[in-house]
Amino acid sequence: MSRIVERHIVPWMRCNMWLIHGRDRDLLVDSGMGLRPMKQELAALRGQCVHAVCTHCHFDHIGCFHEFDVRLGHALEASVYAEPDLDNSCARAWIGGELLTALPREGYVWDSYRLTPAPLTGYLDDGDVLDLGDRVFQVLHLPGHSPGSIALYERATKTLFSGDAVYDGELIDNAWHSDPESFRESLHRLRELPVETVHAGHFASFGSERLVELIDLYLAGAMRIASVDDWLAAQPGPA
Repeated sequence: MSRIVERHIVPWMRCNMWLIHGRDRDLLVDSGMGLRPMKQELAALRGQCVHAVCTHCHFDHIGCFHEFDVRLGHALEASVYAEPDLDNSCARAWIGGELLTALPREGYVWDSYRLTPAPLTGYLDDGDVLDLGDRVFQVLHLPGHSPGSIALYERATKTLFSGDAVYDGELIDNAWHSDPESFRESLHRLRELPVETVHAGHFASFGSERLVELIDLYLAGAMRIASVDDWLAAQPGPA
């Protein structure tokens, strides 16, 4: 497995992209903001067929999705993948901040940031299985952060690729299509799942004790971004 990040994005916004190595194919979980192409670099790294999965349709996870021939996600967000814009992908609320530590190319300006349509080639729903030949992942539908948020769970190793359903930071349940009650139900479900390692959509990976701690904090009313504007204003600028 390889963790890939867009290193010139400030750490608090950086999406984790997980390239899971399989015998028959590789699986890319999420695809960043798309500030530079990645498919060719992955081919040079592994030389293996790559299927792409997005855990949800927010701009910081779908940027390079269009580059891949196999694009999998939840049907509830199919319209966003097919026609992403700054609003339905939640980009407009975030790109006003100082997100870059370096420009992706000379003369680049945030006003030019756009997402390329990437219609799903297949749908994933709760209970579906992704088989890489020597590794098998179960799809968990975990709505709340967004309607079609999914995670991938490898029962054999008790490993969870959680997307933004949970990560080691303040969680978001107030995007335009979020549902706090569904979010709570999804977190209750994760709390009961036998997990040893969580590879999340942002920040560092963590273990079962931290997973339970994060969930309990959120359920108690903490670990939540109440106002995106206020949260952005409190973050450090580019180094």
